[in-house]
Amino acid sequence: MIYLDNAATTKIEEPAFNAMLPFLKEEYGNASAVYELARRSKKAIFEARKNAASLIGAMPSEIFFTSGGTESDNWALCGAYETFRKKNTESSGHIITTAIEHHAILHTAQYLESLGVSVTYLKPDHEGLITAAQVTEAIRPDTFLVSVMTANNEIGTIEPVCEIADAVRGIRKDILIHTDAVQAFGQINLQGIAKHADLLSASSHKLGGPKGVGILFIRDGIKFSPFMRGGMQESGRRAGTENVAGIAGFGEACKLAFAGIDSKISAEILLRDRLIAKLSDITDVIINGPYNAGDYLKRLPGNVSVCIKGIEGESALIMLDREGICASAGSACATGAMEPSHVLKAIGRSDDEAKGSLRFTLSHHNTMEEIDKAAGIIAEIVEKLRNGKNF
Repeated sequence: MIYLDNAATTKIEEPAFNAMLPFLKEEYGNASAVYELARRSKKAIFEARKNAASLIGAMPSEIFFTSGGTESDNWALCGAYETFRKKNTESSGHIITTAIEHHAILHTAQYLESLGVSVTYLKPDHEGLITAAQVTEAIRPDTFLVSVMTANNEIGTIEPVCEIADAVRGIRKDILIHTDAVQAFGQINLQGIAKHADLLSASSHKLGGPKGVGILFIRDGIKFSPFMRGGMQESGRRAGTENVAGIAGFGEACKLAFAGIDSKISAEILLRDRLIAKLSDITDVIINGPYNAGDYLKRLPGNVSVCIKGIEGESALIMLDREGICASAGSACATGAMEPSHVLKAIGRSDDEAKGSLRFTLSHHNTMEEIDKAAGIIAEIVEKLRNGKNF
């Protein structure tokens, strides 16, 4: 098997798996209790909180564990809305986001629209980039939240979130800044982002940790409504007995990512550029997202997104699977959907072009031999599909 779908999920790192094991067996204490067995669970959670905070330059007290990126995104938007409404009972308010966000943001924004919130969906340029000027021009007197993803899960575009945050604050300091960093957390250097964003979502299974764990960073001093109500876990902001084993594994994955991020980025860029060069040899292939000389910092290091004319992406995926290659057609969350990717449509791809999309997301665990083999198989499959030989 050649695994090229790391944006969907990553393989759990061995140290992260080992960090989980004690808390699945002998270290079963509830972190809310007072005895020694419980205190060891509480300590593991605190260590994981420190490790997660280190990736964005935050304080441990600003990290709140959730069940994953989707919950964190929901909490960010709904919590911002509830906080706004407590002070503004006569207005439902206004949110600024983008047309290329993950569905965890888009569907939550649509839910808030049903409650009367006005939402502006900014359209990106042809590379998927949103500018600070676009955001500031959309600000209204009732704007209470700006949510722009750190990096796009389909086409890999890295957004200028820090610049956007600074521009917004230059106009209004009371607008909350949220970023969905699920695809960027542990993949690129985000050391300064906690000084700019008020809220940040991330997920464990995107950087070699277990599934079912994530975080919401909430800047210290921000008054913010809880999402889960009940006990006093997570400082009373997210009730529910903690998933200690999952949190411990997440924390270890964060520690590994922090220590090796520069070498990881370098390795993935080499693999990415090799695959893009190979796929570019196929006729009628469009590279999605930034890919010009000097633009490598605008794209996630492991992302390769293409539209291949004359094929159906879903058919190609079936054939790739039969050859032992794991990939996706656009976002893994949308695979199987009948509609073309909303991201590709937003950057100007036609329906036919979007239906021929494939996304390959690489890891530092991949090898050049795997990339070369996969590229050769992809080229063969494209030729078969264009000649009407699906299977």
